[in-house]
Amino acid sequence: MKPLVNKAYVTTNKERCRMCYTCVRECPAKAIRIVDGQAEVIPERCIACGNCVKVCSQDAKLPVNTIADVETLLASGQTVVACIAPSFPADFPDCQPGQLVGMLRQLGFDMVSEVAFGADLVADRYYRLFQKNQTRRLIATSCPAIVGYVERYYPDMVEALVPIVSPMVAAARVLHEIHGEDIKVVFIGPCIAKKVEASSSVLPDEIETVITFVELHEMFEARGITPEAVEPSEFDPPHPGAGALFPIGRGMLQAAGIPEDLIAGKVVATEGRGNFLEALREFSNGSLDANLLEVLCCQGCIMGPGMTGEASLFRRRSHVSRYVRDRMAYFDQPQWDTQMRRFDSLDLSRAFTHNDQRIPVPGGDELQEIMARMGKFTPEDELNCGACGYDTCRDHAIAIYKGLAESEMCLPNTIEKLRSTIDELAESNGQLATAQEALMQSEKLASMGQLAAGIAHEVNNPLGIVLMYAHLLLDECDNECKSREDLQMIADQADRCKKIVAGLLHFARQNKLLCQRTDILELVERAGHSVIMPENIACEIRNTLDSPIADVDGDQMLQVLTNLISNAYAAMPDGGKLTIEIGGTDECLCIKVTDTGTGIPTENRKKIFEPFFTTKQIGKGTGLGLAVTYGIIKMHRGSINVESNADGEKGPTGTTFKIELPREGACKKNG
Repeated sequence: MKPLVNKAYVTTNKERCRMCYTCVRECPAKAIRIVDGQAEVIPERCIACGNCVKVCSQDAKLPVNTIADVETLLASGQTVVACIAPSFPADFPDCQPGQLVGMLRQLGFDMVSEVAFGADLVADRYYRLFQKNQTRRLIATSCPAIVGYVERYYPDMVEALVPIVSPMVAAARVLHEIHGEDIKVVFIGPCIAKKVEASSSVLPDEIETVITFVELHEMFEARGITPEAVEPSEFDPPHPGAGALFPIGRGMLQAAGIPEDLIAGKVVATEGRGNFLEALREFSNGSLDANLLEVLCCQGCIMGPGMTGEASLFRRRSHVSRYVRDRMAYFDQPQWDTQMRRFDSLDLSRAFTHNDQRIPVPGGDELQEIMARMGKFTPEDELNCGACGYDTCRDHAIAIYKGLAESEMCLPNTIEKLRSTIDELAESNGQLATAQEALMQSEKLASMGQLAAGIAHEVNNPLGIVLMYAHLLLDECDNECKSREDLQMIADQADRCKKIVAGLLHFARQNKLLCQRTDILELVERAGHSVIMPENIACEIRNTLDSPIADVDGDQMLQVLTNLISNAYAAMPDGGKLTIEIGGTDECLCIKVTDTGTGIPTENRKKIFEPFFTTKQIGKGTGLGLAVTYGIIKMHRGSINVESNADGEKGPTGTTFKIELPREGACKKNG
């Protein structure tokens, strides 16, 4: 089997990947890199254990498919042998062994052999080696994923790897010894890592290609081959013995007759991702004092990623054990002994490579910088929640340094950043809405101002004439004149119209600013004295500025303050308190006028700065006070906002007008 150049034996379907980081968590080699939120398998680091395939609920991890290679072989006319792993009873529980053999023959295989005999030979060689070397510390090499892991991440322990081939390679060498070198051997089993082993540069080409049980089921389904539709057949010799137990944890030890003596502690066996990592780590540092370490990457080969179905570990163990018991019932011991002697001198040795994939751990400063990017500044920030796929926050930071992870994988930190972003967006949205509302108000008032200015100019001249002639007629009439009262009404109403026109001109910004250095505190006090304060209202002026001096048009700002104070008094018919606060910064002046009155209903707040809008009785107000106030503030390059509550159930009622003005420059900009 030729190696896959620059390609992983497991790839990712990015359309299915959902950034759950489960594959990162379950990858013992940490061979998965996160790029733009997508999990990507790193070929040179991957040991093809298939853990990522097993745990991915979205089927986003795809092992390399070699069905096409097998079909090409079967169509080539060459002698092709199916060499099936001893875990097959767990994957075909409802199929008799003879039926499975018949199905494989119908698929096109010329011979069907069991890898378990190769396992018998390997077990025998282990027994001899263990008896001969009682002091040398060894690591069993039946599991190709374990071999790949040691070569990459414990290269210093490569010399401890047992130099004996796996049962798959042993079985292939037996078949080549019997049938010649021209036959093509296809291994069928539960393991993706076997595809890596078959393409290894340090092993001869005994295995042409490898498919998993998953792929075998696909081939049967594509051809419509079922157990009931084939003629049962027997496996081709040689037939195995206890080697059929290899796919079960500690099965190799039982087949080899090597006891795991818990008192002596010379042999230690374990399986599974967490256990094998810990065992190798302790074996490397000397904490595990054992002569033989037998570890499997999976919970036995029966739980490999190339298995189908959802059966539990113990149910699968039961299927394999039952098959071995049934075979042993009619086991031909003399024939088996003969075959074992025949291949006693068969070369089952192998070599290994040093493929160091270790990356130096970052120094303290570099690690702290990465931790800071993840929002980890103190030990209390290190939640070690595992959501990123790494056991600890520091492991995550090291992975980022190695280019395997991204800081965005930290879920708590990402959530916190998202919350902050949402808050900032909400604040920005509020500011935008306020600015939009102010812009609409300004545009509306500007249009109304132009209209008001035009009307005021057109009305002002004839109104002056009416007012002049009314006063002339009044001067000519004595007190007894019957028309005097009517003339007086004409003069009064014309005078009132003149004031309204004057207000319109102010609103339309027909006046210019005459700015000068003004003491705002003194200006507020003058405004307070210019308006008669009802007896049932208290007034308080608060100043928090060291220097309440600003460049403003004093007369016009006095009009603004007078309007606001008058409105505040009018809003407190039953009494209350008026508070005027002066504050701000060196660049900006802030004046707040707050009353405890009835408040402004929500539906009226957008209308209060419009000319002629008033809630006062007819004749009590023109509705121009706040409109003029708004115009004056805008001429000063300032802003005026209102906050009000008219619903007593929501809290104290009242209104606050907030004015903000630049301390300097407003008049120059308007000049």
